[in-house]
Amino acid sequence: MRPTLVRLVRPRRPERAAAPLLPPLKLYQAILRAHVHKLPAELRPLGDQYVKAEFKAHKDSDNPLHIVGFLTEWQDYLRAIDGGSWMDGKLGKQDIEKMSPEQVGQLYELMQETKRIGQEEV
Repeated sequence: MRPTLVRLVRPRRPERAAAPLLPPLKLYQAILRAHVHKLPAELRPLGDQYVKAEFKAHKDSDNPLHIVGFLTEWQDYLRAIDGGSWMDGKLGKQDIEKMSPEQVGQLYELMQETKRIGQEEV
């Protein structure tokens, strides 16, 4: 992701307009740092692996809209982690309907992995 492309497009939602988008590398580092301080130890490896895989998969993207959407969603995630609201998060039917079949598959795999981790603790 080229940081210069991030500056071309502004976020659509007014609540996001107050906070400018972080550059990809700073956002990535901030998320991993938040994981260290805010996530339970048993969830941290899963979170770190997912963040690393997503940023690696999108690092060569040149589409400004995809870049801004990607960074906006990850910045929202960072705010949720920092604010502690991630524990209360639930996906609504509308959120799931917006997802592609691949995203639904990834979500299912994530659910299975978190259940497996939960069973190992018991």
